[in-house]
Amino acid sequence: MTTRTIRDLSAADLDGKRALVRVDFNVPLDDMGAVGDDTRITAALPTITSLLDRGAKVVLLAHFGRPKGAPDAKYSLAPVAERLKQLLPGPVHFLGETIGAAAVAATHALPIGDVLLLENTRFLAGEEKNDDALSRQLALLGDVFVNDAFGAAHRAHASTAGVATYCRPAVAGLLMERELAYLGGALAAPERPFVAILGGRRISKKKTVAID
Repeated sequence: MTTRTIRDLSAADLDGKRALVRVDFNVPLDDMGAVGDDTRITAALPTITSLLDRGAKVVLLAHFGRPKGAPDAKYSLAPVAERLKQLLPGPVHFLGETIGAAAVAATHALPIGDVLLLENTRFLAGEEKNDDALSRQLALLGDVFVNDAFGAAHRAHASTAGVATYCRPAVAGLLMERELAYLGGALAAPERPFVAILGGRRISKKKTVAID
């Protein structure tokens, strides 16, 4: 099955429209509360830049840490917004809300070519339950949905799965496209000999993988 990406979107899909992009900005902070490793942020820049270059307003959704489904200042995305401002040449705005009238209004008021990062999706009680009502609210934030959060794509959450049902067209970003190509090639026709390395802190939750 071919995955549709932002390359498949027409000018009418993006010019002056709100591109709601789910990114993976779950990054470590240093002792000063600033981003300690921006690898995941820089990985999303090609998708963000491509959308901006095509005349879109870019609205970003991301999770950070493991709050208990309620606002917690310790898990705010504000430090991530500060780092993003340093990495992008154009304006980057941060809103300490994720859904609701103020958030929707901010997306509509966003100038073409600007970026808006909304607050941590895990502050929302229905996020990890893939709540349908929340998914509908998230869909109001964009005219097109782009999933570029490969690291979170395996989770059926409201901001990764549910929102794609109501915000259409829904496509993959450039990072997602690249990772799927790597994964597909490794599973379908790996060059031999090869070595498979599985990593992550929660290794006990990794499933057994067998490649003939």
